[in-house]
Amino acid sequence: MDKLTISQLKQEASETPRTASIDVQVQKTVVKTTKSGKPYLEFTLADATDQFTLKIWENLPQFRSAQELPENAFLRLSGDWTQNQYGIDGVRWDLRPMNQSEIDSFLSGDPETRFTQDSDWKEILRLTKSISDPRLRTLCQRFIERHGEQFRRTAAARKNHHARRGGLVEHVAQMMRCACAITSVYSSLNRDLLVAGILFHDCGKLWENTYPETGFTQPYDMEGEMLGHIPLGINLAAQLWSEMMEDDKAKDWDNLYPLSDEVRIHLLHLIASHHGTYEFGSPALPRTPEAIALHHIDNLDAKYEMFKQAYAVAPEIAPGIHEKQFPLPANLVAPLAHFPRTHTLAEGNSEPVVEETKPEQEGILPPKKDEPVAVSEESDASEDEEDDEEIPRAPFNGELLF
Repeated sequence: MDKLTISQLKQEASETPRTASIDVQVQKTVVKTTKSGKPYLEFTLADATDQFTLKIWENLPQFRSAQELPENAFLRLSGDWTQNQYGIDGVRWDLRPMNQSEIDSFLSGDPETRFTQDSDWKEILRLTKSISDPRLRTLCQRFIERHGEQFRRTAAARKNHHARRGGLVEHVAQMMRCACAITSVYSSLNRDLLVAGILFHDCGKLWENTYPETGFTQPYDMEGEMLGHIPLGINLAAQLWSEMMEDDKAKDWDNLYPLSDEVRIHLLHLIASHHGTYEFGSPALPRTPEAIALHHIDNLDAKYEMFKQAYAVAPEIAPGIHEKQFPLPANLVAPLAHFPRTHTLAEGNSEPVVEETKPEQEGILPPKKDEPVAVSEESDASEDEEDDEEIPRAPFNGELLF
């Protein structure tokens, strides 16, 4: 039996059952009832790549054993899996607790995600070391030395984009690469300030969206709940700056231009304004070119990740058209393939070699799933039960959950 991650299962499962096992940690267990009064369990399950919700109906043998599981249990689920508009469902499946060696392997993360995040972390280190301004470079190094390990296990959000352990590293690294590309076009943008601002813009999420050292379940933190990541980020950056300026080497910066106080307030402004508008939670509106650039870089990377995730799970409802996925505002259309790249052969040969580039190769579209077929009559849940628990989704209002 194939062993898949949650992300792989979402990409490969369709209305045709996919036989596989998956290792997961239970994030949350909720007992609910259908409109007809029948109880069922709603499991939120996570691994290093993603999360999903699994419903366990009362007529299943797993219903009783699932209720007795300890908090944050590590499980191996094996069976046949389908995916439709309600999400992932099991046709015939069972569960068992993982043993310690399986848990140790699970906590190390799947190889692909671990490789991506390790590479992105090295990129963050490289780009912050490339900052010319010694004050911003020192501040970034101080933050990384003190909070780097926690940063590496923090998500960029609880849902919608990069909502996984280490997702903030992926998000920040890609934003930094984007900023470096943009500053090569808009040369008047302050590259040092942008790179440092990107590192710090979501640093308050170390209290909102971080993970424990041994698990894939995001806990809730009182400071994160009461203050939110923007005030927490401003406070952290300001504290680190104050400590840095008390060091002896800060005396060498007295004659630097721009002045240290100006650098400090511009950095804090990037954190305060990165959501762009008051209604999206910014205590300040972007007032500098770097602030508006950071806001749009942040939004672009979040939206792009949402598209990638949506293509992975959205059923094709017509050739090239995929069903709408929340929080995106409309049905998805497959992106236009890249125009074929040509490579001229040796001199004297006029015929070029054509290398086709497809969207799948660019990493935004997954391989095509099997064509939909009728759902097996052996499905664990009746149509009535699915109708009972379905909750209408609110229309998209343009707000992103950063």
